[in-house]
Amino acid sequence: MKWDKYTLKTRSEAEDIVISALYDVGVQGVEIEDKQPLTQRDKEQMFVDILPDMPDDDGVAYLNFYMDEDDDQETILKNVEIALEEVKTYMDLGECTITKSETEDKDWINNWKQYFKQFYVDDILIIPSWEEVKPEDKDKMIIHIDPGTAFGTGMHETTQLCIRQLKKYVNADTQLLDVGTGSGILSIIALKLGAKYAVGTDLDPCAVPAVEENKEVNNIPVEAFDMMIGNIIDDKDVQDQVGYEKYDIVTANILADVLVPLTPVIVRQMKKGGIYITSGIIDNKEEVVVQAVKDAGLEVLEVTYQGEWVSVTARKN
Repeated sequence: MKWDKYTLKTRSEAEDIVISALYDVGVQGVEIEDKQPLTQRDKEQMFVDILPDMPDDDGVAYLNFYMDEDDDQETILKNVEIALEEVKTYMDLGECTITKSETEDKDWINNWKQYFKQFYVDDILIIPSWEEVKPEDKDKMIIHIDPGTAFGTGMHETTQLCIRQLKKYVNADTQLLDVGTGSGILSIIALKLGAKYAVGTDLDPCAVPAVEENKEVNNIPVEAFDMMIGNIIDDKDVQDQVGYEKYDIVTANILADVLVPLTPVIVRQMKKGGIYITSGIIDNKEEVVVQAVKDAGLEVLEVTYQGEWVSVTARKN
């Protein structure tokens, strides 16, 4: 089939936060075109002796995303515009225009394979289904995640920040609530670390099949991980289904502007002594989230960093 290609022109410094905003409104699989210089890690992963000459960085990024004829393109684009207007309140997005073109049919699923390779988050190996586990990795914790329609492969800094905090706090009695669960990666890792039970909530219905597939491939018992669709911030039915004063750990890898209204609500789902692990916070929003956490009556335990992203961990005393 033919695909409609949408190209969003923005600033290269804003591309991470814009992509996160796009994911939050249901846009998946964003391609990045920019002229930012390669990092040392990028160079090491290219496996070439002589790197190509790169043009000078002009500070501009083109973010491409695709929709087919079955997508509700008008609604998605309207939500994209609303999300971008919100981001503009705290970040310069440059021109921030969207142009449309038609592209040829592509094998999107297999094209992912050239970009998504196995990698480690400390001693955890995250690997797609089409790659073999090396003999030397057989004894490691292995998490099978394929790129799909729901956000979360573990490659992004925000997810890795959450994973490292889960390793500190999960125990055999842990009941976990994962708000914005996406692919379910954080819940799956928590269960692999020994947690008793996990509940995930998400706004995107695509998270349901993604979670089911990832549960199956990671041998997660059906009854150990439940999934709910809805907005826990303002949907009383979702809040009631999730339950109150029930969770030892709550994870929320979401943008800062969602964490602010979420935090005073989610406190009611946490047990006394429960741990709140947040991420998805661009560094210039750290103080806003820390203040929201304190205003909700939580004690800030730790603030951790990776790249330009921040994680805030707190406790309900």
